[in-house]
Amino acid sequence: MERTMALPMTTSLTAGSLEAYIQSVSRFPILSAEEEQALARRFREHEDLDAARDLVLSHLRLVVAVARGYLGYGLPHADLIQEGNIGLMKAVKRFDPQRGVRLVSFAIHWIKAEIHEYVLRNWRLVKVATTKAQRKLFFNLRSMKRGLAPLSAEEIGRVAAELKVKPEEVVEMETRLTGHDVAFEADDEEDAYAPAQYLRADAGTEPSRVIETEENERAQSAGLQKALCALDPRSRRIIEARWLKEKDGATLHDLAAEFKVSAERIRQIEAKALEKMRKVIAVQDAPRRALPAPAAA
Repeated sequence: MERTMALPMTTSLTAGSLEAYIQSVSRFPILSAEEEQALARRFREHEDLDAARDLVLSHLRLVVAVARGYLGYGLPHADLIQEGNIGLMKAVKRFDPQRGVRLVSFAIHWIKAEIHEYVLRNWRLVKVATTKAQRKLFFNLRSMKRGLAPLSAEEIGRVAAELKVKPEEVVEMETRLTGHDVAFEADDEEDAYAPAQYLRADAGTEPSRVIETEENERAQSAGLQKALCALDPRSRRIIEARWLKEKDGATLHDLAAEFKVSAERIRQIEAKALEKMRKVIAVQDAPRRALPAPAAA
């Protein structure tokens, strides 16, 4: 005869009631194989949500036990249980009673999968495992190490063979696990290892400064080209020869001989050209004036 399970009052996972929750779920009776089969058929064939609920409640103690094995990652036990409960509900939804296996054998893989995803998302700010091989190493490498010292070449080969991964993947994961996150801004102002400290010391390499410098150079280059285009050919030739060569610019006397005029005349042309260029650049760099608002009709 099937049993209907009453939901205890304390089944939430709030901060102060974790122990009460664990005690509550341990009071749910364990289903026999016949009861489990009957409930699973009711849910699968008739979408009976009460049957699915009873299947979930009877296996909540399993989630608590599995989640306890992941406390070494420094994450809250309540959060681990919540993620495991999601995996349990997914398992109940996909469980096929015709396959002849108990729900506990099927659900444990879904529970672990959800907990694994939660651990990988929250253990570090930066993801340490994304591929299948990296995930396998993440959850097994620490337990397979025989001490705190770095893995030897022999141990790397042994771990790689047991987990069926490449030796270089073992080395990379060991490096990731032994590292730690670094805060951009340290609490102690004297901490010179925080990125904010050494970036402040070299302001020229700070990303926003680099972009600002590049934009300024680009704008100046465009303004210079426009100003040069406003000059007549002779004036442009004089400016380029006098100011735009990296070294050994032409002298007034060199240009005077080229254009067959006096050096004083070259100086006058140069001064007028520079003044014209300043005006062109000033107009280009001036902020646009706001247009007057249209008059009311």
